[in-house]
Amino acid sequence: MSVRSSALPARGTVPPSGLVLAVVSALTFSVSGPIAKPLLEGGWSLAAVLAIRMGVAGLVLSPALIRTLVRRRDFLRVHWLSLVAFGLIPVVGCQIFYFSALQRMPVGIALLIQYLAPVMLVLFVWARTRRAPSRVVIVGSVVAMTGLVLVVDIAGARFDLLGTVFALLAAVCACVYFVMSERTGDDLPPLSLAAGGLLIGTVTILLLAAVGILPLSASAAAVDVLGATVSPLVPLVLVGLCTATGYALGIMAVPRIGSRLASFVGLSEVLFALSFAWLLLGEAPAGVQFAGGALILAGVILVRLEERAPADVSSPAEPLPGEVAPGIR
Repeated sequence: MSVRSSALPARGTVPPSGLVLAVVSALTFSVSGPIAKPLLEGGWSLAAVLAIRMGVAGLVLSPALIRTLVRRRDFLRVHWLSLVAFGLIPVVGCQIFYFSALQRMPVGIALLIQYLAPVMLVLFVWARTRRAPSRVVIVGSVVAMTGLVLVVDIAGARFDLLGTVFALLAAVCACVYFVMSERTGDDLPPLSLAAGGLLIGTVTILLLAAVGILPLSASAAAVDVLGATVSPLVPLVLVGLCTATGYALGIMAVPRIGSRLASFVGLSEVLFALSFAWLLLGEAPAGVQFAGGALILAGVILVRLEERAPADVSSPAEPLPGEVAPGIR
């Protein structure tokens, strides 16, 4: 069990800095797709792009992990399971299941199912704490999901059972990311968890490619990025840096604002992705998608107004450090 940092805000507050970190994290994650797309179209396999993306990000964040290992010699012995779980589930699992879903269904449907993660977390908190969500949270969830349906434009999409299962597994992996991130603190530093998970994810992708489960191919041919013809190393480094920034900011934001609110703020990644696809790839969104974006923001605001604590997944029977149980003064 990790120990929460004493620097975290008192129960009943949601610091603006945490919201800023979460939004910027979603922003940096969203730009990865438009930057990586020319690589996938230029002869690079998904496994190759993912391995380099995770590897670069892991190396960028590795100083944090090294400092923790030097300071605490028993860190790996105590937290090796958390590092492996983070690398296999949120890092590798989410992406493998999501892209497996994309092979069987339209992007919009896969996105819609994967981004059910905020609703899953509301249900998880309900089951964990035995405290039903408020009407404001329920309304915010419905409004945000309605906006997501409009944004991803699923009209005319066909249903695929196996693809739906893959997308749901990706949503579960996303939930694990938020829950594990929320439980970081002094005992398990967030950047150390992110670095270790990304490096383990890199090794996992390479092992899957080595045994033939994932195809691995690359190309030295130049690619077009932002209207310029550049070496493939340029988008690879950019994607790696964006991934490192996204994980670093996101995993620091979740303990500050709570897993539930962070998951709803994460929906803004869809909006940012549409914006970057418009700016970088010329894929202009339709008017209904703008309306959907407004609904997503409205849903996030409703959930934000209802947030009472950064520790969404904590049981009410287990007060946070420094907090007295109900009725005890």
